[in-house]
Amino acid sequence: MTSRYNITAEDLATHLVALGERPFRAKQVWEGLYEQRKPLEDLTNIGADLRTHLDAFLPHSLTELTRREGDNGTTVKWLWRTQDGAQIETVLMRYRDRATVCVSSQAGCAMACTFCATGQAGFERHLDVGEIVEQVLRAQHASPQRVSNVVFMGMGEPLANLDAVWGATQRLHQDMGMSARHITISTVGIVPGMRKLADLALPVTLAVSLHAPDDELRSELVPINKRYPIASVMEAAREYVARKGRRVTFEYACIERVNDQLQRAEALADLLRGFPGGAHVNLIPLNSTDGYGGTPAGAMRIQNFANALTDRGVNATVRRNRGTQIDAACGQLRSRNLG
Repeated sequence: MTSRYNITAEDLATHLVALGERPFRAKQVWEGLYEQRKPLEDLTNIGADLRTHLDAFLPHSLTELTRREGDNGTTVKWLWRTQDGAQIETVLMRYRDRATVCVSSQAGCAMACTFCATGQAGFERHLDVGEIVEQVLRAQHASPQRVSNVVFMGMGEPLANLDAVWGATQRLHQDMGMSARHITISTVGIVPGMRKLADLALPVTLAVSLHAPDDELRSELVPINKRYPIASVMEAAREYVARKGRRVTFEYACIERVNDQLQRAEALADLLRGFPGGAHVNLIPLNSTDGYGGTPAGAMRIQNFANALTDRGVNATVRRNRGTQIDAACGQLRSRNLG
């Protein structure tokens, strides 16, 4: 079914001309939805009758099931239902002068990472371009700050759905005017996808969810490591840097006494020291889920881990979790609703 944000500019123009509209009308609608980032009902430069027609012809692909706010209203999480009944999540993080949206690329996930609520629930289907883009624009409509950053770190493995993810990335960049450098595509290490991403035109930021410095532990936490072990993931990441000239970020969820020991930090530093462009490690306290018995590493243990990395020449930051009181971590709100 055609939806508001999966129609192409060309198909929109063809449809409006068939209705008897002047050719410039399609440009007005397109620029209003994307460049101006307005809801359809706010496009007052087109007539009410046409807005009514377009509202019926181009329905939203996402219906809000739940909306929760945390951090004094600066973090908002949505649970959406798609037209076929799948459920996905989106998170808006507002700052003083900008906003970031974390989007889902799949309903569910097949990667089965043991500590992830989405992975525990299994895979349902890929999202299409319109379903991804709509998450960004619906969040923009709720934010007084301009959305300047989009991160593909919600439900799903983006590189397992690269065609739709890249189509959405092009729409964000070309039609919404978002800098490619402010679009981050995350992966658990799908090596063929990383190499394909390096061949594509835009210099987006690549984030690799590493979570362990050795294959034995990483295979326990991230089962796809058995197919694409750390050495192959690192080789693909180096190729990405060589092709794009962009620093790669390595995500590391810190789990108490599982992967947060100082010897793990030393091993991670050995792995990343001298990485081209200077590797950056983003340390994240584990988001607890009902399906995993591990607990978040304490603040002191995470800081000690970060210090061990920086002392060995590897840049590291500790990310403050936002939205923990509203189940803002990937898959949590969906799993509670389905449960």
